[in-house]
Amino acid sequence: MIYLVEDDPSIRKLVGYALNGSGYDVRSFESGEEMEAVLGEEKPELFLLDIMLPGASGLEILSSIRSDASLRDIPVIMLTAKGTEYDKVLGLDSGADDYIAKPFGMMELLSRIKAVLRRAERQRHRDAITWGDVSISPSSHTVKVSGQKVELTLKEFNLLLYLMENEGIVLDRDSILNTVWGYSFDGENRTVDVHIRHLREKLGDEGQRIETVKGVGYRFRGHDE
Repeated sequence: MIYLVEDDPSIRKLVGYALNGSGYDVRSFESGEEMEAVLGEEKPELFLLDIMLPGASGLEILSSIRSDASLRDIPVIMLTAKGTEYDKVLGLDSGADDYIAKPFGMMELLSRIKAVLRRAERQRHRDAITWGDVSISPSSHTVKVSGQKVELTLKEFNLLLYLMENEGIVLDRDSILNTVWGYSFDGENRTVDVHIRHLREKLGDEGQRIETVKGVGYRFRGHDE
């Protein structure tokens, strides 16, 4: 089931028709308030959220989803007429899994949906990884340091998972953006640096395992020297 929140009736109808024709069940809503009224009945596999909506904006709905333990692991794709780098970064940094600007082709949208759903499925079936005192479990979506649970945002979690899966390997910022954010955008790799800084702070002493490789990117050091 896919939940589509879009206030433009023509886009709502077109996207709904394309999704149904590709084998997806979809429920369409004009506003976040309409969606929230039925959210308790059935949780979707994916949210498609327009940013500019009557009442609560798409970003506000996204924030609500990511703060709800029962919903935070459900992928979200933002649909918006805004195409600036700032809006793109804002949506992705707020926890969106992907971003597609209007006008968009239905084939592109369907391709993005399939890619996001595949990533979510792979993550649910990954085994826990432990390096030093840091343990991360994709199936339960938890991170622990010295046995104590650490609260991370979705992007922080995915970033740490990518680093730990590639322990000892230097990952450049572009590969991190493409893998963790699922989108490539030039000139915005500073968002990686910000998330790395937050991760280090939240991991405490174990944060030093995330090493900066000057001029290249980052690597996770699992083995103590």
